[in-house]
Amino acid sequence: MGVTPLHIINARLLGGDPGSLLAVDGRIAALNPSDVPDGTEVVDARGLWLAPGIIDLGVFATDKPAFHFGGITRAALMPDAGPLDNPGLVERAAKGGKPDLWVHPLAAATKGLEGRELAEIGLMKQAGARAIATGRARIADSGVMRRVLSYAAALDLVTIIHAEDEGLTAGAVATDGEMATRLGLASAPAIAEAMAISRDLALVEETGASVHFRQVTTARGLDLIRAAKAKGLPVLCGITPAHLLLSDTATGDFRTFARLSPPLRSEDDRHACLTALADGTIDILASGHDPRGPEDKRLPFAEALPGMAGAETLLALGLGLVRDGHISPERLFDLLAATPACLLGVDAGQLKVGMEADLILIDEGTPWQVDAKKMAAWAGNTPFDGMPVQGRATAMWKGGQRIR
Repeated sequence: MGVTPLHIINARLLGGDPGSLLAVDGRIAALNPSDVPDGTEVVDARGLWLAPGIIDLGVFATDKPAFHFGGITRAALMPDAGPLDNPGLVERAAKGGKPDLWVHPLAAATKGLEGRELAEIGLMKQAGARAIATGRARIADSGVMRRVLSYAAALDLVTIIHAEDEGLTAGAVATDGEMATRLGLASAPAIAEAMAISRDLALVEETGASVHFRQVTTARGLDLIRAAKAKGLPVLCGITPAHLLLSDTATGDFRTFARLSPPLRSEDDRHACLTALADGTIDILASGHDPRGPEDKRLPFAEALPGMAGAETLLALGLGLVRDGHISPERLFDLLAATPACLLGVDAGQLKVGMEADLILIDEGTPWQVDAKKMAAWAGNTPFDGMPVQGRATAMWKGGQRIR
């Protein structure tokens, strides 16, 4: 049985010009069509924004209620849960949310994510892995990392990298600075990020492999990415809203919801991140969705596990960056959808003919308040608890079929 054709009218495409969109057989057939097939379902958007469904790159749990609340139609799952280091696990993960959420598994680069022995990357690609990842930590052994990148390049897969030098960050829960000193927290210098990036960029030059640094959060790290891009190296980088909107002062009162990986940085680094977002150095905005229950967060700061439930706030915080003049609406959806789709090699993420009709309607002005106790996610560990925000997804289609 085919999908009923869908015609969304009176929408603002990507928050810009008024227009309409026709989806036939689950794909976008036309923008502003002149004729529409018989039996088409018509949806009046009443001036709301129409955008591609968000593709959240690098989540740590498949959390469908949270993703649907946040306008996320596809999520790339980090290999840490499992870990995803064999074809069977990858295949099972890929079926995880269908048909109304597509999970794209990221294969573990090494067996057990231990950084020693290459995992079965080729077989995992056949099983549905869309990229490979080092997981929550980097691969310390440079020889192993070189082999991973060479192999990934041969398979035409992007390697998603965590960038912190573990020699500097071992045992640390915060970034060196006044806040860590005042709270008496074990801390590491912010250069741990740049040092890790620097090594991996040298290996990218050596191997020609495409890489994505999942979170770059310091001025020095971003300067290295900028220089690598100017050289023409195949390098992308990402960030979460937390490192754009919060600095290490958010850890005051030992708030464990602000215990993140990498840790929150200085105000100077936060401003450098906003600049990098505006000038195009940062390619992807992701939620870093990592729900942690009370057993992981109701602990002394140094013992609490890092992570935040980010899926439900990603869109609203992104719209805030638009309202504050840091980026345009079009750029926001490049960060949230088009570039992640490109990295994963999926036909989605853009309002273009031929793309999958993964769509969201957005009421960009609706005010609401982030409330950790009321979140759809299975744990509400958000550093934005209590924050007033604006904008939410009000309707959602996956492959042209209404799912919300």
